[in-house]
Amino acid sequence: MSLLKSHSVLPGFNIGLGMSVAWLTLMVLLPFVMLALNVSEMSLADFYSTISDERVIASIKLSFKMAFWATVVNALFGFLIAWVLVRYQFFGKTMINALIDLPFALPTAVAGIALATLYAPNGWIGQFFAPDGMIGQFFQPDGIEIAFKPIGIWIALVFVSLPFTVRSLQPVLAELEPELEEAASSLGASRFTVIRKIIIPSLLPALLTGAGMGFARATGEFGSVIFIAGNIPLVSEIAPLIIISKLDQYDTVGASAVALLMLVISFVILFFINLLQWHLNRKLGIK
Repeated sequence: MSLLKSHSVLPGFNIGLGMSVAWLTLMVLLPFVMLALNVSEMSLADFYSTISDERVIASIKLSFKMAFWATVVNALFGFLIAWVLVRYQFFGKTMINALIDLPFALPTAVAGIALATLYAPNGWIGQFFAPDGMIGQFFQPDGIEIAFKPIGIWIALVFVSLPFTVRSLQPVLAELEPELEEAASSLGASRFTVIRKIIIPSLLPALLTGAGMGFARATGEFGSVIFIAGNIPLVSEIAPLIIISKLDQYDTVGASAVALLMLVISFVILFFINLLQWHLNRKLGIK
């Protein structure tokens, strides 16, 4: 019978499990239950009317669309940054490694103001995309508007969610032995084959984890987006702003309805990401 139980430094499985479930119930499940209870005060017709509003639908589509593209870009550049930090030694590596966590430490409102100032038409970067700028002059009459447009939202979401991908990939890359790549190369495998057959399969579960966490952060981001979004209805208005607007109007039930819709969509997406990650881990023999 003792062979069926794995040894643990911390004894008391039943107590540990009970405390874990109780804590998760208190800190995670109960807020969602209260959200659902708030929505239950609405009739089905009112709930449908709230979530089918044109502004609500447009804002939710924009939030998830920008979060998706931010996740795609972070998956690519997050892998590149993690690879450079793990596989190479160079001057300034510690500084770059510390900069990765800056979006975690920086208040989101400060990040939003900094990004809006940087990409505004008169900003350090935005001025080059203005109608009379180096790049914007080729896109008359308005140049390329970054701040206060959906592309500004995308930039803000890339900024706040990049660390999730990098930090998820770094420990897996550190454990991935370069000898495997060298052995494959010595057997005649091309670089593309090594990447496709060895590196990507080994990193894919961690990449999905980082992408999932980054996507979840991006869909609910408010502070860093609000200053650069422009908040134009049906153009650059994000879903969290709709929720805040309804709360400002003391429409708690309506805000809860929009929040519940976002929660359901996010849960479904993250569920399938976790399902895919579980399948990959099982295929690779990772418990």
